[in-house]
Amino acid sequence: MTISPPAGSGIRPFRLDVPQRDLDDLHDRLDRTRWPDELPGTGWAYGVPLAYLRELAEYWRHTYDWRAAEARLNAWPQFTTVIDGATVHFAHLRSPEPDATPLILTHGWPGSIVEFLDVAGPLADPAAHGGDPADAFHVVVPSVPGFGLSGPTRDTGWEAGRVADAWAELMRRLGYERFGAQGGDWGAAISRELGRAHPDRVLGVHLNLLPGAQAVTEPTAEELEPLGPEERERTLTSWRRWRDWSGEGTGYAVLQSSRPQTLAYALTDSPVGQLAWIVEKFREWTDSRELPEEAVDRDLLLTNVMLYWLTGTAGSSARIYYERAHATGRAAMPAEPSSAPTALALFPAELQLPLRHKAERTENLVRWTEFDRGGHFAAMEEPDLLVGDVRAFFRQLRGTR
Repeated sequence: MTISPPAGSGIRPFRLDVPQRDLDDLHDRLDRTRWPDELPGTGWAYGVPLAYLRELAEYWRHTYDWRAAEARLNAWPQFTTVIDGATVHFAHLRSPEPDATPLILTHGWPGSIVEFLDVAGPLADPAAHGGDPADAFHVVVPSVPGFGLSGPTRDTGWEAGRVADAWAELMRRLGYERFGAQGGDWGAAISRELGRAHPDRVLGVHLNLLPGAQAVTEPTAEELEPLGPEERERTLTSWRRWRDWSGEGTGYAVLQSSRPQTLAYALTDSPVGQLAWIVEKFREWTDSRELPEEAVDRDLLLTNVMLYWLTGTAGSSARIYYERAHATGRAAMPAEPSSAPTALALFPAELQLPLRHKAERTENLVRWTEFDRGGHFAAMEEPDLLVGDVRAFFRQLRGTR
């Protein structure tokens, strides 16, 4: 599936229509998978277990229905435009409520717009989902340049700050001078930068991850002493979680930050390779005990994988890690504190456990919500909790204006 950038900078309608030959090619590759060996009795310690991945690939090949997923995505009005030389694909769900608040939702890696399939509708039309019409949003869901339906980027430098500037321009083209932002993972970094760099336009920023707010070194007694008992224990937990993840869970980031092109050959050629690369993160980063589908619907997970596979964007999506690691100029400078009103929704299985006393140093923190379930992919794992918190945050902001 090839995505060509439209001419000029206008907005053009987009409809997802994958050629059958691309699906036939996928099925042929799945049928001809060359499987590796495996040490017995190692579970997930060495990576995705062979028996699990074979069963999941078999389900993908014979049971999963791409056309049903395609139809669900096409229920969203979708468009493309060119911003700063990059194609930007986006869905735009205008609310039936004329006074709705514009809101841009940003995914991360290894996610996609699929993350928001269960939240965009309730946010855009709360009355149709048992909510208050006053909480309505005009919802914009873009694919980050280099990811999925935006297709590969064609020049270097597409880190979070540049994407944030592109989002500000996208919202301007849609006629939204003032708007809110929400995101997790890279979407959190982009949304946070959007509020920091464009405070005159961003009403508020809702995050379910705050990069850099966790404990990255073992806290000293002097650092713990001024903290209350709860924050002290949270700081120790944050440090232990970061220590464990840094030791065992960052191989993907090191590779994507250093040699994304080399990785691209394997993932673009092998659908099972692409599947394993993504599904491992859905198992490790979600609030699941053993299998990722305990936290995220299996078909939804495969639809997310399909957007990487069909668009050939495994390598270009990985480049955002390289751009961050090799940034220069503004992107390489420590981010200044943000003045945008910010909410942080905390889901307990999140790897980077934020600390309130650190978050308050860099953010205009006006809302802090802790949930008892959910993980890194909050919009997929606990859509009702996320929707409720986003509504409550912007309702809170309306009450202060």
